[in-house]
Amino acid sequence: MGLPVGHRRVGRLMGENGIKIIRTQKYKATTDSNHTFNIAPNLLDQDFSATGPNQKWAGDISYIWTSEGWLYLAVILDLYSRRVIGWAISNRMKKDLAIRALDMAVALRQPPEDCIHHTDRGSQYCSNEYQKRLSKHGFKVSMSGKGNCYDNSMVETFFKSIKAELIWRNRWDTRRQAEGAIFQYINGFYMNRPGFTGE
Repeated sequence: MGLPVGHRRVGRLMGENGIKIIRTQKYKATTDSNHTFNIAPNLLDQDFSATGPNQKWAGDISYIWTSEGWLYLAVILDLYSRRVIGWAISNRMKKDLAIRALDMAVALRQPPEDCIHHTDRGSQYCSNEYQKRLSKHGFKVSMSGKGNCYDNSMVETFFKSIKAELIWRNRWDTRRQAEGAIFQYINGFYMNRPGFTGE
């Protein structure tokens, strides 16, 4: 903002106002691209713009640590509004986790044919069962380039938000506690942000 200020003053002001730094946590791989399933072309090609709802969807899976072990979160975002339109949680990172998030989004939105559905190349998304569901609903299937997180940066941005604003600030004894907190975050806090459209 053009104001001369040193890092010590910033540190002092943060301390006086109870502002703490949230540091990133250890990375855990969630994409298993070592499989024999077919890979779809990258139709999105990092163009995340849309002129209306249900033109472009994107999905991914992330992870949350609890005292009972890992918990996995799959989401589907509508790229027009950046709203979470489908999500599911499980203690196992299997294809049924991704399928439940997709089923929720389809039931909520009833998307038209030719909606682009974009994900990474993970085995959950490339599985025959997941691809059959996409075909049944007339989606155009799009997948990120190998190892390129920027190809799905809208969903990565959502995961960065939920981790910085919720996950890295808390510890949960049980997966059920974490699931309840995630439900409240998505449906209460995240979805009611200023600037979100109703779509």
